[in-house]
Amino acid sequence: MAAHPKHVKALKFVRMAQGQLRHIEKMIEDQEYCIDISNQLLAVMSLIKKANLEVLKKHMETCVKDAIKDGNVNEKIKELEIIMNQVLKGK
Repeated sequence: MAAHPKHVKALKFVRMAQGQLRHIEKMIEDQEYCIDISNQLLAVMSLIKKANLEVLKKHMETCVKDAIKDGNVNEKIKELEIIMNQVLKGK
């Protein structure tokens, strides 16, 4: 199934992270240097953060805008408050 057009960029980041995770798995199996593995893990975390920001950006550009037009913005604001609290806590 193809990605929704608004999530193509996020999907690119997720796929890059998947490739790096496979590489990290091999690094661990090959008992490579811990710092090298850690650096790769940090790179994956960065890609996942970028993917999440893309998804949230598109949510605001589409879903939140639609809710504003429909006069139903309170629910969307509450959703964003919850997710932003999770982002800030590092969950």
